[in-house]
Amino acid sequence: MFRKKECVAMLLAGGQGSRLMSLTSKTAKPAVGFGGKYRIIDFTLSNCVNSGFDTVGVLTQYQPLFLNDYIGSGLPWDLDREFGGVKILPPYQGKKRADWYRGTANAIYQNMEFIEGYDPEYVLILSGDHIYKMDYSKMLEYHKEKGADCTIAVIDVPLSEASRFGIMSVDESGRIYKFTEKPKQPDSTKASMGIYIFSKDKLFRYLTADAADKGSSNDFGKNIIPAMLKNGEKMIAYPFSGYWKDVGTLGSLWEANMDLLSDPSILGDESWRIYTRHSPSAPQFIGEGAILENSSVTEGCEIYGRVENSVLGAGVKVMRGALVKDSVLFSGVFVDEGARVSRAIVDSDAHIGENSTVEGERDNIAVVESGFRVEVGKNFQDLREER
Repeated sequence: MFRKKECVAMLLAGGQGSRLMSLTSKTAKPAVGFGGKYRIIDFTLSNCVNSGFDTVGVLTQYQPLFLNDYIGSGLPWDLDREFGGVKILPPYQGKKRADWYRGTANAIYQNMEFIEGYDPEYVLILSGDHIYKMDYSKMLEYHKEKGADCTIAVIDVPLSEASRFGIMSVDESGRIYKFTEKPKQPDSTKASMGIYIFSKDKLFRYLTADAADKGSSNDFGKNIIPAMLKNGEKMIAYPFSGYWKDVGTLGSLWEANMDLLSDPSILGDESWRIYTRHSPSAPQFIGEGAILENSSVTEGCEIYGRVENSVLGAGVKVMRGALVKDSVLFSGVFVDEGARVSRAIVDSDAHIGENSTVEGERDNIAVVESGFRVEVGKNFQDLREER
């Protein structure tokens, strides 16, 4: 028997993340590493608990094994609750369903029974692939004050980048009167952050109608939001001005890691911590003669070479004469003597051989997949072309 909750959070974490290439070949996008010791999903889960939202459904689908194991009971985020807490919600076969989630709206539709079990007045819809800190309780208060049917978090983006986002046109009262998905000629710079608060009854009504429409893509941006606007529902934009990054591409993931080196507050402070499942590694060790400049180095690392402007995960080893520059190295990476790694993302447990080279270009980040060995004296680009 569930207890009533004012608001239930539903975290969409089932996307394939194909634009992250080999980083998501065996791992769901929200479980990809970030900032040396975190996973992308840590930010959304931490935002939930810091905001006072203690009931979170995590909707998984693609490569869910590691993500499910990582979240576990929710203990690292204080979401191991007897009533509420975090619940993994994969697709499953039932009387009314026997297929994969067909879109973001369909994923929520298939879990209406879970939501209804807590009898909430509101439903918070979140994505598991963004880096940001946000107090959802303030957004909920804004939703209630405005008497909205749906509130959408928006962030101002440069006009030159607006065509990459779903763009909201808003009047002086904050009411949304137009929504365009990735417009070629945007008339606004207010981009949807993929964070929605719905009044539950209204949400269920539109989800049910959408599920009955065989021509629908079953997507919030393509179907639910346009349908609500068309019918004159009260749609409100909630302005957000903090740091926010969609890390759905290799370039944006690399950029977000580099942002940490100029703004450590992205990872939180005493009033807004980002929680994670900790590694039991030993403290980091910086060897004699090692050079460490403007870099983030996690526990268990051993540095004997040179590391510049880089983010290193747990247990990374950089040997004498090696150089790691402008790069992101996931846990367990070994960089042997004389090797050079530049403008790269190196996945966990990869081995960069002695005197070998991994170098990305200005607009093309080099990516080394998990467990890959770059042979002694080889250039990774040459090995990749041979494959």
